[in-house]
Order: sequence, then C-alpha cells, then structure tokens
Amino acid sequence: MQILLPKLGFSMNEARLVEWLHADGARVEVGQPLYSLESDKAIEEIPAPCSGVLRVVAPAGETYTVGTVIGEITP
Repeated sequence: MQILLPKLGFSMNEARLVEWLHADGARVEVGQPLYSLESDKAIEEIPAPCSGVLRVVAPAGETYTVGTVIGEITP
C-alpha cells in the first residue's frame, strides 16, 4: 500500500515531513503513529493505514505536496 501525503485541512496544499517514527524496513501495525507532519497550523502524528513492513520513499525534513508518495507498507 502506498502512503500518500494526506490533506489535513481544506486549504492545505503541501506540508513538511518532520520525521519518520519507524526505521526503513521496520514492521508497523495499523494505527501506530507512523510519521509526523507539519502544516501551517500544527504538527500531527499520522497513524499507519495498515500493518506490514515500512519502506521509506521520501526523506524527512523536506516539504511535499499533498498526494505525493512518501512511503509504502507491504504485508
């Protein structure tokens, strides 16, 4: 499953990926905090959409547009 940068607010077009909370190759469980995202208004922890092995595609510390593939989770 691809992990896309989510749209957290009506006017949000981009956000900064602050940090991945799990290492590349780590096993994650659905609902676990996966990464933190900084938008204009706040920093939020985004939960894993499913369980599996995380593959980081986009490095933390950069700004990405909504809908950008930032990672993948494989069963």
